[in-house]
Amino acid sequence: MRAAVTGPNGDVLVLKLLVDTGASYTIVPVEAVERIGCDTVHPISTVRIVSANGVIVSPMVKVVRFSRLGRQFRNVSVVAHTLPSGTFVDGLLGIDLLNRLGTVLDLERGTIHSRR
Repeated sequence: MRAAVTGPNGDVLVLKLLVDTGASYTIVPVEAVERIGCDTVHPISTVRIVSANGVIVSPMVKVVRFSRLGRQFRNVSVVAHTLPSGTFVDGLLGIDLLNRLGTVLDLERGTIHSRR
């Protein structure tokens, strides 16, 4: 699904995110968060992500606005991590934001919508 992120410098990027109910955090490429003005050198924190290739330590940054499914959230924390090349998406929409969006996954119908 597509989502828009806005950085502290006001720039907006639209990204293609994979809905990943197994991901604790929403992940946005390092290049994208840096392009919209987020500081990955001095992040708000770092997180350890367990992947198929082992444990990765990535910076967590705040985006000014995150927009998806007709909803907007301000000052949202996302993990700055670039997925391997050849991936068909830019990042992952994790359970952190799926919960905030009130997301309902209807696997039988193959639909995703927001309760709120």
